[in-house]
Amino acid sequence: MESTQSTKPGIRKLIIVLSIVIPVVVAALFKVKIEGHDWHFLPSIYAAINGLTAFLLVVALIAIKQKKISLHEGIIKVCMGLSVLFLLLYIAYHMTSDPTVYGDLNGSGGNLDNYEKSQISSASQIAYYIILITHIILSVAVIPMVLFSYLYAWEGRYDKHRKWTKITWPLWFYVAASGVVVYIMISPYYPH
Repeated sequence: MESTQSTKPGIRKLIIVLSIVIPVVVAALFKVKIEGHDWHFLPSIYAAINGLTAFLLVVALIAIKQKKISLHEGIIKVCMGLSVLFLLLYIAYHMTSDPTVYGDLNGSGGNLDNYEKSQISSASQIAYYIILITHIILSVAVIPMVLFSYLYAWEGRYDKHRKWTKITWPLWFYVAASGVVVYIMISPYYPH
């Protein structure tokens, strides 16, 4: 086992670099605005991708519990691909669209007026922001966790893979499922 680990130190470094670079690049790209594109349809697509990812993560869990290793591996690869596709569409949307404010019925994008404030409860606002913030933080944290979990399985270090996935799977599932919840909660305020 040790020789397997030492033969891939470059991959470990790459995972660490990707885990830092991806969130930094995404944050930087949020500052870039490309005018003249109407990609308002993307949030529903990437929410569906999140939903499909959450569903497939459950199927992958069931597959491994039933010792269907090839099926589990294939589904996890699909989930990783879906996560990359989600990220690309998410970036594309935010580079071409103004941010949507929770409760912003008139689409002004700024502070809510008195009417808008009267239409939403503070409990729903708090719930939305808690789900959104935990979704964002955990989406950053789960990157290295998914990649290292996958690496350990690829190396055949299944004990380490199992230990990591006991934490990784619920976090990845939460990120995917909460992405759908965030979409459902913010979708009434998207410009139409």
